[in-house]
Amino acid sequence: MKKIMKRATIGTVLTALVLTVSACSGSTNDNMDNSGTENGSAVSDDTLTVTIWDNGQKAGLDQIIADYTEATGQKAQIQVVNWDQYWALLEAGATGGELPDVFWMHSNEAYRYMSNGILMDLSDKVSESEKLNMDQFPEDIRNLYQYEGKTYAIPKDVDTIALWYNKTMFDEAGISYPDESWTWDDYYEAAVKLTKEDGSQFGTAMNPTNNQDGWMNIVYSMGGTVINENKTHSGFDDPNTIKAMEYLDKLIKNAMPSAASMSETGNDVLFYSGKIAMLPFGSWMVSPLKENEYVAANCDVAVLPKDAQSGRRVSIYNGLGWAVSSNTKNPEAAWQLVEWFGSKEAQEKQAELGVSMAAYEGVSEGWKNNTELFDLQPYLDMREDVVFRPYSKTTVAWENQISEDLRDAWNGNVSMADACAKITMDMDEILAGEN
Repeated sequence: MKKIMKRATIGTVLTALVLTVSACSGSTNDNMDNSGTENGSAVSDDTLTVTIWDNGQKAGLDQIIADYTEATGQKAQIQVVNWDQYWALLEAGATGGELPDVFWMHSNEAYRYMSNGILMDLSDKVSESEKLNMDQFPEDIRNLYQYEGKTYAIPKDVDTIALWYNKTMFDEAGISYPDESWTWDDYYEAAVKLTKEDGSQFGTAMNPTNNQDGWMNIVYSMGGTVINENKTHSGFDDPNTIKAMEYLDKLIKNAMPSAASMSETGNDVLFYSGKIAMLPFGSWMVSPLKENEYVAANCDVAVLPKDAQSGRRVSIYNGLGWAVSSNTKNPEAAWQLVEWFGSKEAQEKQAELGVSMAAYEGVSEGWKNNTELFDLQPYLDMREDVVFRPYSKTTVAWENQISEDLRDAWNGNVSMADACAKITMDMDEILAGEN
């Protein structure tokens, strides 16, 4: 009875919060019917259900699952659900419904799912595993998926941010391509030059919700922070954070489409259609980018700019985890599958197939060769100075609040300094409720 009541409580909290689009999100699956099965085919009781939110990764993961099935005889089938529906699906499972056997976990949500008995405790299995070497995964990601000394997910990948640019637009404007010498001042100057007065082309684009793949990288490069180390106070009253956000405000006013245009169309679509000259993209976006004919013909990749004073070039990074439902009907097979995903061999194959960079140390070099269309080395270079994506117990709540407060600045209703002050107040109130 206590477990049921506990799950109902977390389900109420989960439902009350509106989820924000984050790293590795936004993919859809056109082949999903209302039953949640692929192409309408039913999943048999002895087939593990694996749910993810990125259709671009499915083909490669299917190959890894095929290896698992050949080795073990156990079948598994991937279901792709878009970001918002994905968390709604898990919420339904958290309130007494049926969860997938295996699914992705994200830094935004990990604490709530780990702390409420929804995920299988993998600690003993990890310690006994002969396939896993947890020390080969980044400490930040390992710690993210631990709660009260227990492990609840196996690291899947790492992601970094790099700068995509339109070579054709740069050539037409007579501007040299971005390279490792670029500072954020160079970025601003080029963005303004690449913006046309008739509104047909803009230097760059960024929404308030582009946090990991946008403004957070500028904040940390310039010495600011989003949340303090103890996760008790907002970093938006830090002078360096305010400086970075005011720099961003200049870009908004002088080199970006209107806030309404970016919100309605989506910055990725604007880039695909030749409206934007430069755009930071997370490594999870490589799959759709390489499938776009316009991007393939006109664009390439560079490292992010650095701060002119400190010389620091920062990428915010994150890593997903493979989790198992605590209520799975086949716990041993589900564990064996996430163990397989976390093995060095599967991590290496994940990188080589272009699914994503691997979490396993030293096997992501093959990832940069998954396409000949672009030079993906900048994504690997951005690992030299990384900051783990800011999170706390209630990340979704304060991320949504930040986005809401920043919209007023994006729309020109308040100054960026005033928006930062309001974020500080709102975020601190949310953080105070965590303790």
